[in-house]
Amino acid sequence: MNKSKKYASAGVNIAEGDAASKLAGKFAALTFAGRKGIGKPVKLTGGFAGILDFGKFYLVMGDDGVGTKMEVAEKMKKFDTLGSDLLAMVVDDAVCLGAEVVAMTNTLDTQKVNQKIVGGLLKGLAKVCRNEGVVIAGGELAEVGKAVNGMVWNATAIGIVDKKKVILGDKIKVGDAIIALKEDGLRSNGFSLARKILADKFGENYHRKFLGMKKWGELLLTPSRIYHSAILELVGRFGEKPKVAVKGICHITGGGIPGNLPRILPKGLGAKLTNLWKPAAWVKELIRIGKVSEDEAREVWNLGNGMLLVVNPKDIDKTLEILRKRKIPARIAGEITKGGKIVIE
Repeated sequence: MNKSKKYASAGVNIAEGDAASKLAGKFAALTFAGRKGIGKPVKLTGGFAGILDFGKFYLVMGDDGVGTKMEVAEKMKKFDTLGSDLLAMVVDDAVCLGAEVVAMTNTLDTQKVNQKIVGGLLKGLAKVCRNEGVVIAGGELAEVGKAVNGMVWNATAIGIVDKKKVILGDKIKVGDAIIALKEDGLRSNGFSLARKILADKFGENYHRKFLGMKKWGELLLTPSRIYHSAILELVGRFGEKPKVAVKGICHITGGGIPGNLPRILPKGLGAKLTNLWKPAAWVKELIRIGKVSEDEAREVWNLGNGMLLVVNPKDIDKTLEILRKRKIPARIAGEITKGGKIVIE
C-alpha cells in the first residue's frame, strides 16, 4: 500500500516504485555471474551506488537525474542552477561509499533542441564540476519529439575508492553519533508533489511571491548543496589517509530519512533523531498549504537534512570542525540505537 496519499495524487506511487526497483535489482544481479576478473561486481545489501573490483581499488558507479525540477526551470526560464542538482544527485550517492568521483557523463532528452537552454544547463554543470574536480567525460543530446514531455536530464558518475577505505556501514554500533548536514531546499526530490500543491493553490503561478520575498519558482529552484568534497575532506581523497573514521554516510533523497537511513545500518540497529535541521520557512508553508502530514512530508522530502554521517562520539568535534571549514552547516542530530526502528522526535 502506498503510504504517501498526497504523493500518489500527484502521480507518484512510492510502493510501486520500490517494488519496481527491487525487480530491477533482481535482474541486474543476474548479470554479476557473467563478469569475472577485472571489473567483478561486489554484492551490496544496501548502498547508494554500485561497486566493481579493479584489483587495487574499487570503481564506483551510479546514475540519477533532476526529475521534474526541470519543469519548474522551464516555467521560470532559468536553467543555470540545475547543474548543481544533477551533480549532487550522483556524486553525493557515490561518496556515501567513500568514493572520490573523477568523471561523469550526462544525457539530455528533449522534444526539440534549444541551443540557449542547452548552453545554460551545461554552463552551470561545468562550473560545479570544476569546483568538485569532476570531469565531464562525455554525454548525449537527443531530440526525441513526443517521446518526452519537455526535457529529461540524467547523469552517470564514476568514482574510485581504496578497498581498505570503502564505507559500507558494517562498523556502525549502538551509541555512535549521527551528524546531519543542512540542506536549504528540496534537492531534486518530491517535485511532483510540490508542483501539484502549487498548481492546486495558485494555478502553477511560480512567479507568485512567498511572504513578499522570492518567487515560488525561485525557491523551488534552490540549488542542491553538494557535499562530495567536504566529505572527502573527512574520509580522504583517493590515495589520502582519512582524517575521521566515518562509519556510515546516508544521502537523503527520495524516501527521506525513513527510506534512506536503514540502507546503511547493520541488521538490528536503528536510530533516534532528536536534533535534526528544520526545513526552510517556504518548505513549511508548502507542507501547510498542501495539507501534507508530517509522516508523509518526511517520506517525500529531506526537510532540511541533505546528508547524515555516522561517527564514533569521540570524532564529533573534529568532524564538525572540518565541515565548518568547508562551509557545510552540520550538527549532532542523534544516535544509533538497538531494535531497527528509526525514531524522529
